[in-house]
Amino acid sequence: MKQELSKIVLLGTGTPNADPERFGPSVAIIVNETPYIIDFGPGVVRRAAAAYQAGITGLDVRKLCTAFVTHLHSDHTSGYPDIILTPWVLGREEPLEVYGPPGIRAMTEHIMSAYKADMNERLDGLEPANDSGYQVNVFEIDSGIVYRDQNVEVEAFAVDHGSLPSFGYKFHTPDRTIVISGDTKPKESLIKIYQDCDILIHEVYSSVGFEKRSPAWKKYHSSVHTSSTELAEIATKVKPGLLILYHQLFHGVSEENLLTEVREGYHGNVVSGKDLDIY
Repeated sequence: MKQELSKIVLLGTGTPNADPERFGPSVAIIVNETPYIIDFGPGVVRRAAAAYQAGITGLDVRKLCTAFVTHLHSDHTSGYPDIILTPWVLGREEPLEVYGPPGIRAMTEHIMSAYKADMNERLDGLEPANDSGYQVNVFEIDSGIVYRDQNVEVEAFAVDHGSLPSFGYKFHTPDRTIVISGDTKPKESLIKIYQDCDILIHEVYSSVGFEKRSPAWKKYHSSVHTSSTELAEIATKVKPGLLILYHQLFHGVSEENLLTEVREGYHGNVVSGKDLDIY
């Protein structure tokens, strides 16, 4: 059977800011109609449903069975109950498998406890629900190869995002190597990991807008995130086939201006990712 080319769907490109045009961070990589979800910010399942209605058949919500978490900040995980429960309510029969940093197991257990009444009603009440699709198999990971099947090999790598254990992911598919940075400050060690990737999906904040922030916010952002200037330097060294900006912190500048900031220092192929963009 011939394997199809991989697809990337940006389900959510947002940040903690409540931007109605940008849902919470989430990326789908689809190979042979099998979706792999990276992060589950607010609205993840409805964004998957929107992509499915637009013709991405691999994002039938009942197929949302494998997910990877970069870190446990709320903007990346508040859609977790959604991806556990909604696909099950709509007919998913396979348990959800989730790979993420230490702490994801405890988060999962608390979510399952919080929604126990809902689950019991669906299992024991009149609603015809199956007894497997709500279950979650959790794998707390470290750096290295964390997942492999007939479609993909997934490598996790540690990033620096403050005190939380945090990871980025490198997906090796039949036709492309795709890197998702997660939230991170620049690190020299990441250059080697990013090297030779076909697509680099990277977080970024505006260097221009940053100058208008308060000293406390400047300290925070410069310590745990990547500026447009820094990302341009990284991309110049790595030379990805395509650089996709996501989790963009505009700090009051326009999307086009942030893209221009990156292009001033990087002359390769770069785009500003928007929700439901397909690559």
